[in-house]
Amino acid sequence: MTEPAVQVPGMGTVHHLDDHRPAPDTTTTEPVSLAKDPATAPAAVVVDGGEVEAVDRADNPLADWLTVPDAPVLPAWARSAASIRANTAAFVRLGWWQARYHGIRTPKYLVKTLLLAARGFYRAAVGLWPTLSAQDHSAVVKALRAQSRAKPEDVELAARLQFAHGIRTRTRRWRFGAAAVSVAAATIGIILADPMVQTGIATAVVTPLAYLGRGKETQFLDQGAPPLRVDMSAQQLNDALRAAGLLKSGRGDEDAPRVSCSMGPVRDGRGWAVIFDLPRGGGKTASDVLAKREVIAQELGVDEIQVIMSRVRAAKGGNAGRVSMWVADDDPYLGAPNPSPLVKAETFSIWDPIPFGQDARGNRIEVPVMWQSMFFGGLPRRGKTFTQRLMTAAGLLDAYVRHYVADGKGGADWMPMRAVAHRLVMGAEDDAIEALKAMLAELLMEMERRFAILRELPTSICPEGKLTPELVKLKNLPVIFVTIDELQEYFTAMEREDREQVINDLCRIARRGPAAGFVSNFASQRPDADSVPTKLREIITLRYSTQVVDKASSDMVLGKGKAAQGADASVLSEDHVGTGVLVTGPASYVTVRADYLDGTGFAALCAKGRALREAAGQLTGNAAGDVTAAADAAGVQLAPILSDALEVMRHSPRMFTTDLIAGLVNLDEDIYGDFNAERLAAELEAAGVKRTSKQVKISGTTLAGYQRRDIEGAVPAELLLG
Repeated sequence: MTEPAVQVPGMGTVHHLDDHRPAPDTTTTEPVSLAKDPATAPAAVVVDGGEVEAVDRADNPLADWLTVPDAPVLPAWARSAASIRANTAAFVRLGWWQARYHGIRTPKYLVKTLLLAARGFYRAAVGLWPTLSAQDHSAVVKALRAQSRAKPEDVELAARLQFAHGIRTRTRRWRFGAAAVSVAAATIGIILADPMVQTGIATAVVTPLAYLGRGKETQFLDQGAPPLRVDMSAQQLNDALRAAGLLKSGRGDEDAPRVSCSMGPVRDGRGWAVIFDLPRGGGKTASDVLAKREVIAQELGVDEIQVIMSRVRAAKGGNAGRVSMWVADDDPYLGAPNPSPLVKAETFSIWDPIPFGQDARGNRIEVPVMWQSMFFGGLPRRGKTFTQRLMTAAGLLDAYVRHYVADGKGGADWMPMRAVAHRLVMGAEDDAIEALKAMLAELLMEMERRFAILRELPTSICPEGKLTPELVKLKNLPVIFVTIDELQEYFTAMEREDREQVINDLCRIARRGPAAGFVSNFASQRPDADSVPTKLREIITLRYSTQVVDKASSDMVLGKGKAAQGADASVLSEDHVGTGVLVTGPASYVTVRADYLDGTGFAALCAKGRALREAAGQLTGNAAGDVTAAADAAGVQLAPILSDALEVMRHSPRMFTTDLIAGLVNLDEDIYGDFNAERLAAELEAAGVKRTSKQVKISGTTLAGYQRRDIEGAVPAELLLG
């Protein structure tokens, strides 16, 4: 039963569509097709008494004509600003190459021009000779001469011969004379003319002569074409897919199944772009193509790092068998690094996507971090920490971001954070591990406090029970950025019970913290089950991996089965420093060359972040009482041994001399690598340190050591009070 027609004010009567659909045939038992059936499509909609035809009606004569084709309007190279820029740059490079190619061949072209002009002059002379020699009169003379030989007694004929001969002689004289005078006048004029005029006249003379001297097979300019490092055609693509077992083999080339290319192969920037559909009936999908990346690259004659493939989803007009492929001419991840735009920024909102880097085709990659947790992994010295610092650096420029930082290595990479961090844990010694546990306990308490606040807020202020940009300032709930580098150092140094407790704490923060405004930023060099447990890795939403040794290691960082989907960090080489695979979802990944932010730039951002927090009243925790950071902000120069010793003793009121030296070496081996107890004492004494006691007692053991208060005594009092 259908609903009656409805009277709508201002629109008239609107009939229900079911009233205009044909009654279903209840006698058929055939399965229902998902394809659109014109016979069952909406017939008409009546508005204000006028019938509007449905485009897809079977009896609509304009249905075919009005059907909008599902095809892009613009050519492939003009569908995005990045593509236009890339192809414009490629056109400029091609023009510059052609200019250099033909420029160095200019002498050759000049010689060829002169040779053609000489041939043209010869042809012109041959062509003009009959006119100059008056051959039109010579024919008459020859005819009369032949007659006079036959009739030597004919006086009239002899007179006519003599007259014709005289005419020919006079014609030859004035024609040759006119030509000689013209050539002489032109020669004198050229000699006396300005050099620019001479060049113009010479060009005006030589050009038509060279044109006259050309032949049918003459090729004036060399055919210069820049050698393509990679060439690609539809046939090559089909052959590569067939060799990879993705296409069946036929009896002949015509019978063999082929892919249908909806775009390309076409030149796109520094490579070839193609979008193709696998043939039906072969039982292969786009996922099978992605899994065969290495084989396809080998068949195309390139490295797999040059082959960028992805599925084309339905939202972009794709299907389960449609693949987008871009094959670069060379390695797209080499060359000078791109500086991070954060270096020149004055402020940044952590609620905005963070500028991260660029992909193989030069497209900018930005990563939103709110409501997310991140994990960075990879081999040492591949840019993992530098890349992890990019995310934290963005938070430095937002005064309403509170940083909690722990570095298991305890080196200089994160040292500048002492100017900003609410909590800073350096190293993985016993005191640092206790500081880490205390920091996590503080974070959990803050997380529960925030949830209690958010639960009490009305939905008009907190509609989803999550932190909002307005609540950050209204309730003084800054975003919490939790950065932990070298997780494996903490886990391997902990006892089993402590390790399990820390893992559980981190899992709670990563799982529940985002709703309270917590952003987790973890990193490890060894992302195996012992160093970083699976239950922690599996709840991380954003993952980034620099080079690893194999596909299994890549899956440990990026997620199980990602290498088979194409997200494989093991294809990266030792030359790809700062390049890694970024996974942002179950089926979303991209290889990114991260922006470059060196230690000096990071330290400058930390100083800028401290100034922003001081101005906003958000400088808290360790940063507010950090002597070294306060000295840097005040422009006071502390002796390096003082600031470094205070940094090593950050979590300890006292420390043995041997442990202090070991910490200094770990901080900067180049400076402190050859220090011993005597040199350390001399350096600290020269910096103004007066030891109240040369022995310290720690855990019942008394050995030579230092009190932190003695070292702080060498710091100006105004810095300690400030």
